[in-house]
Amino acid sequence: MFIILFVAALIITLPGIIFAEDIFRLIDLPEDIMPQAVTYYRINLAGLITAFGYNGIAAIFRSLGDSKTPLYFLILSTFINMALDITFVAVFDWGIEGVAYATVISQTGAFLTGVVWINRKHKFLRINFLKLKFNTAIFKKSLKVGLPSGMQTLFVSLGMVAIFKFVNSFGTDVIAAYSAALRIDTFAIMPAMIFSMALAAFTGQNIGAKKIDRVKRGLRSTLLISIGVSVFISLIIIFFGDVFMHWFTPEEKVIEIGHTYLKVVASCYVVFSTMFLIMGVFRGAGDTIVPMFITLIALWGIRIPLSWYLSRAYGELGIWYSIPLGWVFGLFASIIYYFTGRWKKIKLVE
Repeated sequence: MFIILFVAALIITLPGIIFAEDIFRLIDLPEDIMPQAVTYYRINLAGLITAFGYNGIAAIFRSLGDSKTPLYFLILSTFINMALDITFVAVFDWGIEGVAYATVISQTGAFLTGVVWINRKHKFLRINFLKLKFNTAIFKKSLKVGLPSGMQTLFVSLGMVAIFKFVNSFGTDVIAAYSAALRIDTFAIMPAMIFSMALAAFTGQNIGAKKIDRVKRGLRSTLLISIGVSVFISLIIIFFGDVFMHWFTPEEKVIEIGHTYLKVVASCYVVFSTMFLIMGVFRGAGDTIVPMFITLIALWGIRIPLSWYLSRAYGELGIWYSIPLGWVFGLFASIIYYFTGRWKKIKLVE
């Protein structure tokens, strides 16, 4: 796994660093913020190999049923990132470069801490990067299971690039508002993603033990918890989103635009969390192909066309409304596929 991750990181990093300016021009990024964007992007790409490595470590922990340890590493990494941000920007005055270096250093620390912890606590999983051996059979099996999810993530990322192209056409205020609000939004939906990852591990273990009923009960229980958390977060974001926007910018116009975005998407966090949990069951069962198509249709068939059409009629507000509309389609399609029961019949290991 680590050989695949490291090679993939290098394949992505090198072209990204070389063609960084061309990539940003492709999405019509305004020239006045181009230098800072390119600098930040290139430094982050240089640390991609450890970001990939951390995700590999986290996957190992979750497959063992331990979702807490990688969370602790991530929390520690976040606080280190914040401390380094303040040090590099406020003390050393490194600007955007300091923020990028802080990110790379903190994620590298999380990766190395994870390796040390596994080597000390799980002797049968001891990792020695000088003695890695490539296993073709495992690679083929991993590719069969992981490629659909990987392609899904790739096309989702490309879809986000397309959305940014629409956003960039409305000028720097909308770009700044969307970028700040997106960070808040990403943090707000994190509980749903965490619940989904936990449910995926739970599903995989119980399908392996041929206990489908436990999977269904697990989904129902997690749904109740996740819906409660989503409603709570939605109310906070809707009523106090402008306060959170103040953390990123003092510009009132940017804050107003960002708060509008947050109110639109936060009103549908329950839809997102429910969809993501059901998708977690599919991933845990090893059924990744149909969920991939559901995600791609929701993004490329619903959200992106609606973003283009509605933005022409309602400005950036049309882009904001396209997001929950895509989630609604994804939720209904996921529910229908769940009740077909096909996900129960996937066999990863004979």
